[in-house]
Amino acid sequence: MRETGYNRAAAVAYARQWAFARNPRYYNFDSVGGDCTNFASQCVFAGAGVMNTTPTMGWYYRSSSDRTPSWTGVEYLYRFLINNRSIGPYAREVGAGEVQVGDLVQLGRSDGSFYHTPVITATSPAILVAAHTFDAFDRPLSTYSFDKVRFLHIDGVRVWS
Repeated sequence: MRETGYNRAAAVAYARQWAFARNPRYYNFDSVGGDCTNFASQCVFAGAGVMNTTPTMGWYYRSSSDRTPSWTGVEYLYRFLINNRSIGPYAREVGAGEVQVGDLVQLGRSDGSFYHTPVITATSPAILVAAHTFDAFDRPLSTYSFDKVRFLHIDGVRVWS
């Protein structure tokens, strides 16, 4: 296994292309809980170029019925990225000042639950995001209503040698 860089430009280009549309290769989860984390995973995959096909605990999408919880679930994606020591992208939680384009932000409630995963498309002069469910591209993060926020900086990607 070796480490490679995360292609932030590719992640943002994907977000730009699909923010207001749906890639037909992926199921649209809007009517079954929301499509935001599915879209975030697609963007991260565009920048990472590799999925982790470990059953249940990995991060992959083959079809709507053959995918890991981390591909579409806010908390599961967080846990995968923070804890991943194997193939695929990995991240750490950082402050707002440390994020870069292609990173993720997750919005939460006061009870500690998180419910939305936009992709960061710009960091200056303000953090702008792309998202599905409530489709957006270059939307200011400040226009969202949330009680808690966490930022996930994607440090890199691991691939098979």
